[in-house]
Amino acid sequence: MLGVGIGASEDAEAESAGRHAAAAALDELSRSGLGAAALVIVYSSVRYDLPTLLRAVRQVTGEVPLVGSTSAGHLYRDELMPPGHGVVVLALSAGPYRFGVASVTGLGEDSCAAGRELVRAARAGLGAGRGPYAAVLVLTDGLTGDQQALLNGVHRVAGAAVPVIGGVAGDDRNLTGTFVFHGDRVLSDAAVAVWIESPRPLQINYGHGWRAEGLPLLVTGVDGTVIKEIAGRSAVEVLREHFRDDRLDVLFGSVRSSANHSAHAFGVIEPDGRLLVRGAFLDGPDTVRTFAPLPLYSAIQVVSCRQDDLLDVGERVVERISAGPDVSVVLLFSCVARFDILAERFREEAARIQAAAGGVPVFGFHTYGEFARTGGVSGYHNATVAAIAL
Repeated sequence: MLGVGIGASEDAEAESAGRHAAAAALDELSRSGLGAAALVIVYSSVRYDLPTLLRAVRQVTGEVPLVGSTSAGHLYRDELMPPGHGVVVLALSAGPYRFGVASVTGLGEDSCAAGRELVRAARAGLGAGRGPYAAVLVLTDGLTGDQQALLNGVHRVAGAAVPVIGGVAGDDRNLTGTFVFHGDRVLSDAAVAVWIESPRPLQINYGHGWRAEGLPLLVTGVDGTVIKEIAGRSAVEVLREHFRDDRLDVLFGSVRSSANHSAHAFGVIEPDGRLLVRGAFLDGPDTVRTFAPLPLYSAIQVVSCRQDDLLDVGERVVERISAGPDVSVVLLFSCVARFDILAERFREEAARIQAAAGGVPVFGFHTYGEFARTGGVSGYHNATVAAIAL
């Protein structure tokens, strides 16, 4: 079994918040009697003085490997801290696992190369010997680089047999600066990874609850994150045919209103028929952007969602992976777009997900994007909930 300790604090001062959250996590881990801490994960509001926060955590946890990121809200068990609130700390014993930790900078220059370097270093952090199974946990800066390209780099080194899970750092929905943590370092333009070696296959699951509207469409013109043409015509013109003209700006609201995420998006049709959600928004009257580039000639559908669908899929994702006899914790990554679409029902998500996990504690954060790759190369998501059971 894996020993688990969780601590949280909403203290106003960084030093006090970090110290109290870390002490609570180590105290719970100690009481489990399942060994000393082998890995510490920290998620924090960007409101704190982050170097001070990490120093305070490390004063309690010592030299135990530490990873983490800033968030757009975080959850632990059935509790939820909304954006701008607090810090949460998870302390894990080794149990049957070995952890290799690494970080890399330079995402903006070459994301694919950064992904290759990152996973090589994390795997090398294990030292000699290799177990039969593994997974990679990845946390990245949310406002730089190409997240799918980074995942492509991870895939080239780890291979198809090693699943990838993780999330893109947030900053309380400010969209000004996101950070990842490695040890006592606060890093930007960076990613951190944990290579998790396991004696048995590790269970990863994801889902989104979005439904397709209308027929498939072919993307025939892109420029980075701008969709220029669909089926050889202006992308905005095609969208105006899907929705009443006076409703288009409401349904695909501008990202400049960081508290307003649309309940409509694009679904990229995968070879197995599943839809990979890509958040989309109008950037002016004639420009459609997505939060991650769409491949040229990809097949897409407009997708929409309802609050009940989002809540139901979170339960299903966690329930499916938490039922095993040896599961000790579920690490969860839920997009902040889901948080906003749930509106006044946002607190239901943490409670329902924890109920679905039963006695297994859930620990996670609200992201600016999610990683969940269980086969193939693609695996960067928007508006999705993803999880791994340890």
